[in-house]
Amino acid sequence: MTTSDQSGLVTDIAGLRDAAGKHIGYTDWQEMTQERVDRFADATDDHQFIHVDPERAKQTPFGGTVAHGFLSLSLVAPVTQQLMQVTNAVMAVNYGLDRVRFPAPLPVGAQWRGGVEIIEVSEISGGVQLKARVTIEVKDAQKPAVVAESLVRVYGG
Repeated sequence: MTTSDQSGLVTDIAGLRDAAGKHIGYTDWQEMTQERVDRFADATDDHQFIHVDPERAKQTPFGGTVAHGFLSLSLVAPVTQQLMQVTNAVMAVNYGLDRVRFPAPLPVGAQWRGGVEIIEVSEISGGVQLKARVTIEVKDAQKPAVVAESLVRVYGG
């Protein structure tokens, strides 16, 4: 059985094929915090001032600190996991990305949400491969912070 609404998709592997070409929903809005940006900077050794120095970042065209592009990109995995449940999957693994763009910054303090559209589902040994367009939107912004084509391999039992 497949169910879908604005909060996601619950299906089995066979039902994923029917989801190709469909937008499966959005996450709730969340705030991008300076604490999260700072933790990411520490984890990746990327302490560029536009991410970690609020006073200095005020002098840039961004007007304040912004999330790292790769922090914004890292939201793709939890967004996809939140919006898609495959009931008979043994595991799902990130297989890579086909295309990634960062059209606009994700400012610290801004609200963001993720959306997922399943573009394509193809057979692989032991399961299926999904290509999903994941968008990280910024509330009240004209452009999203991230648009990525994510490849996920879902394996059955």
